[in-house]
Amino acid sequence: MYADKYKTSLFKNQTKMKKLYLNTGGFDTIFNDLKDSFDGELAINNNEYNLSFKSKWAKGTINGTCFDNKMAHINFDVVFNEDVSLSIESFQSAPVFFAYCETGTISHSFGANGERKTFKKNQTGILSNTSVINSVLNFQSHKHIQFSLIAMPTLLLDDENQQMVSQLKKRFMSESGNYIYVGSENVKLTEKWQEIKTLPQKGIVRNLLKKVILKEIVEMEIAQHSYNYLNTFDPIVHLATRQLNEIKRISSMNFSEVMTAAGQATRHYLPRIFKEKYHISYKPFNQKLAS
Repeated sequence: MYADKYKTSLFKNQTKMKKLYLNTGGFDTIFNDLKDSFDGELAINNNEYNLSFKSKWAKGTINGTCFDNKMAHINFDVVFNEDVSLSIESFQSAPVFFAYCETGTISHSFGANGERKTFKKNQTGILSNTSVINSVLNFQSHKHIQFSLIAMPTLLLDDENQQMVSQLKKRFMSESGNYIYVGSENVKLTEKWQEIKTLPQKGIVRNLLKKVILKEIVEMEIAQHSYNYLNTFDPIVHLATRQLNEIKRISSMNFSEVMTAAGQATRHYLPRIFKEKYHISYKPFNQKLAS
């Protein structure tokens, strides 16, 4: 009987989750909602928002910057003492979000019961949501989490960014209204994200430098998901198919690792290249190269 009570108590503890809801609006509204949810202290200076909090169930900071073209950056540096879900309404500006998980693990789903996609350490991802279904971020308890988002609106940008908006809609939006992509670790993107943390300047100068870096990250992601970007693979693919003896000299690495080390792309793009350009399966080809 004691064992049954113990099991029941353990089950309740395991399933306990704190649920937060974020009704979207302006940046002021978002951070004031977060302030109320976390019972924290909010400081605003030069369009930089700094929220700090320490309570029985959470401690850490949430920082954000909103730029004149409505592009925004938010960084979470938190530890929760219980599992937390943050349900976010879709934004009127229909932004595309570029995500980076520096520390810890976060899962995302469209709706509370939707399929979960997990972001692990040094993984990047892209998501958009124009449907009535909320985006839900799930945070594990007692884990240090550092997680960043860039929000690029697709409806409110000025004429200067129309070409970028067109690319964002083409690459990262779907007819269903829900889009998510989780990539493997990309060294170049990680370095760019880390540059933001090392900016020594404060105030307006810092914001200008941050804006440049954030835009470079977005441009790099667009390039990786553009078909024109794949043209750079042709010489490498031909080398692989015609000169296997040369590749055998580096047999300690498989073909995916060679490509990643060269900075050309992540592992996810190679299968697509082989299928679209050469109509063959990449998996057995890669196994032959490794052997």
